[in-house]
Amino acid sequence: MTFKSHMAQALAEARKAATRGEVPVGAVIVSPDGAVVAAAGNRTRELSDPTAHAEVLAIRAACAELGSERLPGHDLYVTLEPCPMCASAISQARIARVYYGASDPKSGGVAQGPRVFSHPQSHHVPEVYDGIAADEAEAMLKAFFAAKRP
Repeated sequence: MTFKSHMAQALAEARKAATRGEVPVGAVIVSPDGAVVAAAGNRTRELSDPTAHAEVLAIRAACAELGSERLPGHDLYVTLEPCPMCASAISQARIARVYYGASDPKSGGVAQGPRVFSHPQSHHVPEVYDGIAADEAEAMLKAFFAAKRP
């Protein structure tokens, strides 16, 4: 099977999140056969739920769709480096590969901060690929926050 990036769809989910007034982060879960199982954007404000990050919502939807609490063999595309909470959820879900766009020096949990997947108590360590469409993801985040801080 030929590799196909799904970051464009994750970026589309991030743009939708921004139009809802949410921090523009989008995520997509892809099955081992390359089919999109779930896609989501941040909804923390809309749902009044601090755990409603794009990654967590996509994992929840994919698990519900498949009737399983784990997603072995699945890939996650997300526009921003997952935070520690999302990295832990990714590990718990046994996601095989994580592809992310922009790094997050302030709140990241993969290459920054606590580096959840490097921790000895991490249940599962996915393959991680960073910098996928990072410029576009970063520009979207910077524009969103610039508009919030005149």
